[in-house]
Amino acid sequence: MNIITIHQPNYMPWSGFFHKWLLADSFVILDTVQYHKNEWQNRNQLKTTQGKQWVTVPVTYRFPQLIQEVGIAPGPWAKKQIASIEQAYSKAPYFEAYWPSIKSVLQTPYTLLADLNVALIQAMGKHLGCTSSLLRASDLPIIQQDPTQRLIEICAYLDGDTYLSGAEGRHYLQAEAFKKAGLSLMFQEVTPPTYPQLHGEFVPYLSALDVLFNIGEGAHAIIRNMGGMQP
Repeated sequence: MNIITIHQPNYMPWSGFFHKWLLADSFVILDTVQYHKNEWQNRNQLKTTQGKQWVTVPVTYRFPQLIQEVGIAPGPWAKKQIASIEQAYSKAPYFEAYWPSIKSVLQTPYTLLADLNVALIQAMGKHLGCTSSLLRASDLPIIQQDPTQRLIEICAYLDGDTYLSGAEGRHYLQAEAFKKAGLSLMFQEVTPPTYPQLHGEFVPYLSALDVLFNIGEGAHAIIRNMGGMQP
């Protein structure tokens, strides 16, 4: 079985994003589709003493730019985010072990959002034990524009025999098209993990930085065991 999974480049993604990566033989960052405002490409949530807090990258998006084309707006956003993360997690048990590499990415003056996101995904994935290949759709010779056929073409290019979708794919993917292409279609099934956190009552669906800083090496097992995949 050669499992391919595909996902848009979220900003400092939650644990379920890395769970998909851990299940797959190849993870393709889908940066060749249209950017959508107010989703997860330029923001995520941390946990602070006041509860959940958004951290957002300001962008220079103009419709109908693709994700790979969206720029980062100039300004001191990175300095402010670094301060927010340090304030929220400096007392976490494994903060000092993992923060320098994440901070280094945030301090790099990227001009494109996708480049920043991929760098953060790579850094976080390395710490979380994600070892299968990570590719960008913009680096592949993919010409299909139809959403389903684009996924099928990516899988074919990578010699995949199984496509792993998020659970929401059950509502929109054309299952017959995958079957016709000789691909098995699987869906991710996840339950948000629970683990010791700072700042009181447990809060799910945060950036995976939260589990990494609080659990350290054990974060790999927590994320790997948060679910599986089903046909």
